[in-house]
Amino acid sequence: MKLVSTNNKGNIVDLKEAVLNSLPADRGLYMPTEIPHLKESFVANIEQFSFQEIAYEMASTLIGNYIPASDLKDIVYNAVSFPAPLVKLDDSIGILELFHGPSLAFKDFGAQFMSRLMAHFTKGEDKELLILVATSGDTGGAVAAGFHNVPGIKVAILYPSGKVSALQEKQLTTLGGNIYAFEINGTFDDCQAMVKTAFLDPELKADFNLSSANSINIARLIPQSFYYAEAYKQGKAFGDLSFIIPSGNFGNLTAGLLAKRMGLPVKHFVAATNKNKIVPDYLESGNFNPIPSVSTLSNAMDVGNPSNFARMMDLYGSTWNNIKKDISGFWYDDHQTAIALKEVYDKYNYIIDPHGAVGYCAAKEYLNGKDEFGVILETAHSSKFKTDVERILNMEIEVPHRLAILKDKKKTANYLQNSFSDFKAALIETF
Repeated sequence: MKLVSTNNKGNIVDLKEAVLNSLPADRGLYMPTEIPHLKESFVANIEQFSFQEIAYEMASTLIGNYIPASDLKDIVYNAVSFPAPLVKLDDSIGILELFHGPSLAFKDFGAQFMSRLMAHFTKGEDKELLILVATSGDTGGAVAAGFHNVPGIKVAILYPSGKVSALQEKQLTTLGGNIYAFEINGTFDDCQAMVKTAFLDPELKADFNLSSANSINIARLIPQSFYYAEAYKQGKAFGDLSFIIPSGNFGNLTAGLLAKRMGLPVKHFVAATNKNKIVPDYLESGNFNPIPSVSTLSNAMDVGNPSNFARMMDLYGSTWNNIKKDISGFWYDDHQTAIALKEVYDKYNYIIDPHGAVGYCAAKEYLNGKDEFGVILETAHSSKFKTDVERILNMEIEVPHRLAILKDKKKTANYLQNSFSDFKAALIETF
């Protein structure tokens, strides 16, 4: 498998370099030089395969023989060890539950796959790998769970102070061991900028073997394509499928586009955002204008400059009219989000999280009058946003045991100002 930078078509690397280095020096993102098609017989008979078998078929189609088949199968089967059930709400809308992994978020799929892939690539090497990751909520917990105690790897997680939920914060600040948390007095975009700058800093590159677990890393996108195929398997009998995707950094949607390019039958994609509506604005006007992110109920989507927009443009040749054919964009404020969350409970007796509620708003608006079945990606368990969900529904919700036990654990984080020089100094001192 060969990959190329979105900023320089002459910069071609193999999968190991793309995964371990994360970002090319030209500040682009890595994309496959070619996107192979799934076998038509596999897609036609997809209901005959298990989720793990589907995931392996997609991974092996993309990666080819770059990784020995037995090793790749072990990586995939160990990573995809929990389900992604499609819950039908009515004849037009369903919920794809992506929160059955260890951190109760969709990013568990990417983190579990990536940790095993990186361990495969670094086996036997002397120099430890240092993973840098910025989180607006769920990524940090998933990465912490996925990489905890993986030999030869340490993880530095940056998160914006006061802008993640209490349980999200506990997930990434209480594990200890090889997991280190940095609480930044800023926004997610500030954290993300620090990570990107670190990869381009000559001194840090010389001192550390750096990599990233954000969706800037291609190893995050590959496994996120798996559950689109699993959703298609479960929902193909309902008619043409369109996916409604609560979106922040747009890695999840980009993974869906990758699955479609591989031959998965998808009618349409809907990008659902909160007030950080940069991509919906682009889809309406053709102008991409990043802005400082603002805080919302759906905090994991509080991204003002989504990195994966570059990959979306790469897939479509930066052609606005082409991208609009496959993707629609809608955005909603916190008031609309709260109303939707309550409506889903009242109408379907289903407790959706704030991000899924944004998706529900978009599903209703997009599907109005269309003969399609909309699959809303429910990206996290509602209990991760317990305070807000209970306030909106005026009721107590159950917290799964693996989250509940975090409540009394001690938070350990290095508090830093929004300064790359401070972060760089902290990295050097800590590691």
